[in-house]
Amino acid sequence: MVARDYRTAQVFKKHHIDFCCKGNRTLEEVAQKQPIDLDGLRREINAVQAQAPQGQMDFASWSADLLADYIEKKHHRYVAQQLPVLKEYLDKVTRVHGAAHPELKEINALFTASAGELAMHMKKEELILFPYIRKMVQAQQQGETPGVPRFGTVKNPIATMQHEHDNEGERFRQIAKLSAQYTPPPDACATYKVSFALLREFEEDLHQHIHLENNILFPKAEALEDRLKA
Repeated sequence: MVARDYRTAQVFKKHHIDFCCKGNRTLEEVAQKQPIDLDGLRREINAVQAQAPQGQMDFASWSADLLADYIEKKHHRYVAQQLPVLKEYLDKVTRVHGAAHPELKEINALFTASAGELAMHMKKEELILFPYIRKMVQAQQQGETPGVPRFGTVKNPIATMQHEHDNEGERFRQIAKLSAQYTPPPDACATYKVSFALLREFEEDLHQHIHLENNILFPKAEALEDRLKA
């Protein structure tokens, strides 16, 4: 649903339904895992889909190489820019408010772990997976075969990336829970409030980032590889 119409993501976010790391589920399967009004959820989704599109990008129609370029230039750059900014903010609020709000120490630790893993994760995509996706697209355009990569099949690095996506999704679920869905406490200072606002923004970007890869780019890459082998 989200791959076809990203506007539906707002409905899933509202109900804390993971559409990126834990996508590829039916609404019925979601309803079995968490208390939710299934008919009400369908009505909300239908209402969003009935609205006239407003400049929404149709990522599903993009070629795999264009999508890889977009992810790298938009989402990878955003993550690289925001990681040190958020780390500085979280270190400061943890130092100042950590005694009164011990959950900040755990939030900071989770984010620090995520920062290190995301940096390595993006490098693997930029140096290994994305270049091969571009190579496959070029081979298809020229009527050639890209050759067998040293990782055997594109499915292998994709499986690794998806596993790492799951890990980061779980970390941010914990961060969201510890921060009461990024709600600053009554005694929060301006830096505290900014930190939580930036964390919320970071998580939202990460959700779209992972969604574009798991639900659109990776299936395109696997299908392209299968066509080139045929």
